Amino acid sequence: MELVLWGFLFGAILQFARLNCFDTIAGMAVLKDFSIAKTIAFTIGLGILLFQAEMQLGWVDYHVKPFLLTGVIAGGLIFGVGMALLGYCPGTVVISLGQGRLDAFVGVMGGLCGSLVFAGVYPSLAPLLGPDLGKISVRHLVPNPDLYGVISTALALLFMGIALFLQRLQRQGWRWLYAAVCLALLNALLTASWATGRPMGASSAFPFAAMVLTGMEGAAYWQKIESAGAWELLFLFGALLAGFAFAIAGGRFQLSSVPDLWVRYHGNSPGKRFFWAFVGGFFLLFGARTAGGCTSGHIISGGMQLALSSLVFAVTVFASFLATGYYFYRVRGRQPVGAVLNTN
Repeated sequence: MELVLWGFLFGAILQFARLNCFDTIAGMAVLKDFSIAKTIAFTIGLGILLFQAEMQLGWVDYHVKPFLLTGVIAGGLIFGVGMALLGYCPGTVVISLGQGRLDAFVGVMGGLCGSLVFAGVYPSLAPLLGPDLGKISVRHLVPNPDLYGVISTALALLFMGIALFLQRLQRQGWRWLYAAVCLALLNALLTASWATGRPMGASSAFPFAAMVLTGMEGAAYWQKIESAGAWELLFLFGALLAGFAFAIAGGRFQLSSVPDLWVRYHGNSPGKRFFWAFVGGFFLLFGARTAGGCTSGHIISGGMQLALSSLVFAVTVFASFLATGYYFYRVRGRQPVGAVLNTN
């Protein structure tokens, strides 16, 4: 029940700033909405400071993901493609499903299939994901605590400065900032030893659910995701409840198939939207599992620990995401490049 409550808070924060919405995420892919980039950057920056404070108090330990060089880069590229096609992340797709988005449901199905395929090929794929450079963070590269304090503070200010710079370029109100502060606090609380002792995450829930549903608990990959998957499945169930509860309370719950921004570029055919949602979900989760994490568990949680694997993953994801967004929406789409997205 405790994990469901944490997940509910996670879902409430994201839906408050509409960070789970297709139009917000895909809007970033066409450089019409910077909410996602601003939120992630500020969350990481503030999270770095909070994490260092917790380290001084002895409340947290590092949970750095291993830097499997090929896996992180290849996974980031695949994840970015899936994120652009689907228009959701592994956590946000569940919140949107709770709000009645049928394309999100199809994306979840694609994600389950992508996870299942990865689990099946994992024994053959695992040796190709290296070399394993270890669980490296900036802290491990800078053993002097005083020097590391200066460097980590400078990086935190840099991340937050990037977010505020993007806000100056595109003023969209300040809900993203409230959400960023709350996400950083939520992750700091989750990571504390007196709470759950682990940072937030989402993508391990998909292979866990897929392998349970298909009876693959004896497969080699099950041992790697069993604990994290069970934890994250309850966490995402709470996020699903948040999406549903706030949609009902606000009178916004509605079964719908095709988001507004999708219509602008690709028309209003549910079949076409569902096809690409499934493909996007497949790539999204296959990429997440290849890299060992997703937006919340790798980019945000790892970023606040200044994990090198997470920082490289973030750069790779955004490069692939923006490139795919340019080609898939602005080149192949129905409307001209200058089409304006209403972000109100």
